[in-house]
Amino acid sequence: MEADTVAHCGDSVAGRFAWSLTVTDIFTGWTENRAMWNKEGGLVYERISDIEKVLPFEVLGFDCDNGGEFINHALHDYFTKREKPVQFTRSRPYKKNDNAHVEQKNWTHVRNLFGYDRLDKKKTVVLMNDLYRNEWSLLQNHFMPSMKLKSKERIGAKYKKQYEPAKTPYERVLESDSVADTTKEKLQAIHATLNPFTLKKIIETKLVEIFKHIKVSSNVRQRL
Repeated sequence: MEADTVAHCGDSVAGRFAWSLTVTDIFTGWTENRAMWNKEGGLVYERISDIEKVLPFEVLGFDCDNGGEFINHALHDYFTKREKPVQFTRSRPYKKNDNAHVEQKNWTHVRNLFGYDRLDKKKTVVLMNDLYRNEWSLLQNHFMPSMKLKSKERIGAKYKKQYEPAKTPYERVLESDSVADTTKEKLQAIHATLNPFTLKKIIETKLVEIFKHIKVSSNVRQRL
């Protein structure tokens, strides 16, 4: 899995404001988000632990950037000092393409939802997490398909790319031999109760409440 953080600072990084943590699985595309007030290592550790509890599979590897919120003893020990250690790696400095999968999700799962406005009211973190944990996760993982690169061939100065058929993270989890049948059955039961249109309506209602607590910047907010 790859992890990254997004600042909801608006036009200035001064002061305190909300951050979003994005964690995405490379194989299935399954993605979870959590909000936090600032991004101290302890908070990141707590959010990642919370995310791991709801994942429908085991984490085999964890890759992040070189920020102090990730590179710390608490998070390193959390992954490496367990009965089944998780490989803990970090990207090369100044090489953003090392975390390309999660960088894409920062746009589709965070900026598309909350835009670039400054979220500097601590109470918004609770509201954001209520949305991230519930309707947003269900909509993105159960109903939003994505394509995976199958092959890339260089022809002269251009690249020819071939992609696998678009599938949702939910579909890829069901197809995986590494996921237990009992877990798949639970996911199928949840999926049978979901309606994407209902989820979108609830998301819009929760966004209205969240944006009551912010001062909208001059940037155009892009979301659903």
